[in-house]
Amino acid sequence: MIRLFFLIPVIMCLVWWWYLKKHNYSAKQGFRGFMYIAVFNAIIIGFFTLMIHLTSE
Repeated sequence: MIRLFFLIPVIMCLVWWWYLKKHNYSAKQGFRGFMYIAVFNAIIIGFFTLMIHLTSE
């Protein structure tokens, strides 16, 4: 399951890209959204990495 976590940011970025194109925004205008996605996913990855290290024996 952990090996599939790389799909989460990819899917989120694709959905954001689709939203931008649907509403006639450029990628430059939606750059902040991509940054929010990256930060959110970095926090999630950090949390799960921390939990793996804390619970491993």
